Amino acid sequence: MSHMDVGVPSSPGKFKSEKPHLHHHQRFLLRWHNYLPKLFVWSFFAAAVLLALFLISPNSSSTSSGFPHSSFTTERRFLRTSSAPTWGGPEWEKRVRSSARIRRRPFGISVLVTGAAGFVGTHVSNALRRRGDGVVGLDNFNDYYEPSLKRARQALLSHSGIFVVEGDINDGALLAKLFDLVAFTHVCHLAAQAGVRYAMVNPGSYVDSNVAGLVSLLEAARSANPQPAIVWASSSSVYGLNTQVPFSEVHLTDHPASLYAATKKAGEEIAHVYNHIYGLSITGLRFFTVYGPWGRPDMAYFFFTKDILSGKPITIFEGPEGATVARDFTYIDDIVQGCIASLDTAQKSTGSGGSKKGPAQLRVFNLGNTSPVPVVELVSILERQLKVKAKRKVVKMPGNGDVLFTHANISLAKKELGYHPNTDLQTGLKRFVKWYLAYYAPPSRTYLSKKGRSGGSSSS
Repeated sequence: MSHMDVGVPSSPGKFKSEKPHLHHHQRFLLRWHNYLPKLFVWSFFAAAVLLALFLISPNSSSTSSGFPHSSFTTERRFLRTSSAPTWGGPEWEKRVRSSARIRRRPFGISVLVTGAAGFVGTHVSNALRRRGDGVVGLDNFNDYYEPSLKRARQALLSHSGIFVVEGDINDGALLAKLFDLVAFTHVCHLAAQAGVRYAMVNPGSYVDSNVAGLVSLLEAARSANPQPAIVWASSSSVYGLNTQVPFSEVHLTDHPASLYAATKKAGEEIAHVYNHIYGLSITGLRFFTVYGPWGRPDMAYFFFTKDILSGKPITIFEGPEGATVARDFTYIDDIVQGCIASLDTAQKSTGSGGSKKGPAQLRVFNLGNTSPVPVVELVSILERQLKVKAKRKVVKMPGNGDVLFTHANISLAKKELGYHPNTDLQTGLKRFVKWYLAYYAPPSRTYLSKKGRSGGSSSS
């Protein structure tokens, strides 16, 4: 717009200004006086636009999991947690102590399992309880995937006498209270924000859970008296762009391919610091593509099963020039075996009152099946188990942080933990499909909601 006042002709020579001579500062003030109304209007408009974007952003990013047409989609940038009652009180403390009670003497252990309502957490907790160990679970019950599945897992644990505390690992007061109530001998830290592709939608959740959450847990553990030994879930994703196969613990992990991998790599470095400074005994476990009953719905084998039964097309990725995508699929029972062996062989922490008294154990192990299987073969096995032909759609792998293959070298875990995976993919998928059909019960091969679901939300 012109700098002239409204109503002043723009054609030169037809109007002679009658304005008196003004000093420079007077002209400056007059100019601002004329612009203020316009500035106010544009500022108000900009503020309104920003407010609208803020209000709609959590629901406006309907982004798929990275598998086009897959059944697992993410429509929120912010994960919701349950509206559980505030922790604490005599009855709550009684339940914590009862759940932590060791029934296996004299060699039983008492374990705090974080992410207890998650896939691996549920299986590890139940396995520990079956042999008489004390187990207390902790889970924030967010809605990264269907909440009812985690609530159903929680019910399984409750039936076994395991109390799952509803709370977040970033709640330092809650962690301090738990360590004050129970002299945990071990922590099995499985709580994490999982999934490679979701990091492109909600990166903050990975930093909050996998980095800040780990630090929060280690802070509580190093201040506890006695200090527990820590076993925690890293990931095969830390190998990133490494091309040496099979992946070995001695290989460099300096080139992560995803934010998820980067947070797990950061976790391994953080673990080293707390071991070095505070004498915490820490064991990191690099899981390789865990699958099985009660699994995660965001995993390919899980939503492939759902979509095959629903008659929907499934998307299979291939690499450059038709390269095969393969994974070292590891059955849940084998992972549990490795987790428990890690707990049993973990040495005591050497700190006291937050001060290190001597060198402490620091280990990292691969837990895989050491038999990579192409994803197309996974689909073929599912077709045979479900007795339904899949509608396949093959597309190029997008640049979302996934890698072409994973392959674990497990010689160190065999030597140090006695780890011996013994479940092949066909056997493991048969057990998964049996559970899936019983849990979701799709009549006439049509996917329906699971009968008898309970409400709520859950964590990973």
